[in-house]
Amino acid sequence: MHQKYILVTGSSRGIGKAIALQFAAKGFHVFLNCRRSLDQLSQVKEEILAGGLGGCTLVPSDVGNPDEVRRIFNTIHSICPALDVLVNNAGISHTGLLIDMTDDEWDTLLAGCLSSAFYCSREALKHMVTAKSGRIINISSMWGTCGASCEAAYSAVKSGMNGLTRALAKEYAPSGIAVNAIACGAVDTEMNHHLSPEERASLAYEIPAGRFGTTEEIARLVWNIADSPAYMTGQVIGIDGGYI
Repeated sequence: MHQKYILVTGSSRGIGKAIALQFAAKGFHVFLNCRRSLDQLSQVKEEILAGGLGGCTLVPSDVGNPDEVRRIFNTIHSICPALDVLVNNAGISHTGLLIDMTDDEWDTLLAGCLSSAFYCSREALKHMVTAKSGRIINISSMWGTCGASCEAAYSAVKSGMNGLTRALAKEYAPSGIAVNAIACGAVDTEMNHHLSPEERASLAYEIPAGRFGTTEEIARLVWNIADSPAYMTGQVIGIDGGYI
């Protein structure tokens, strides 16, 4: 069986970890990435190896830095000729009034959520084009579709990710490469743990499904998209419990 390879950015916890475990269970060699949570990233590696799942390689770095992204892909291409799947999951959130947001906070959000996807896609596509195959899946947000009060900047970068998805899909469909995005709703991750119990209950009440999504549900959808025909490309697929 041909060995397949995937890079999951931001895979030390939450959605990224669930995606990494999902693909490892399917026999993929997983490149695990994060910027700061190195102990947690190592624990994900240990979990994959202890479970007799696919292989994995740690590639910790800041994917919002183009030089570090190039170093990641130098490591990747010393192991395999091209990725089969790239999942741009790395990201941070920001809640607050736009007028209170500093220049540094905006630059950090832009680098972590959108520039990172641009840099990783640029490097991955160089080799996917040669292979005439590949899948890029961007983890976006429902706020990139409809916007959210007090999350204007976050909504903007996720909307940018959706635009990047659709444009790359058109650009690389002739090369057999599919590019899609998932617009996640409220998912039970550490990113939402800043909410008070009352805020969580209020948000869950607004969701027709009556609850937050799970990381495993997002991971299963990522797998299904990666396993779909290349003719499905340029889509921003919502998974939000019917919220929008």
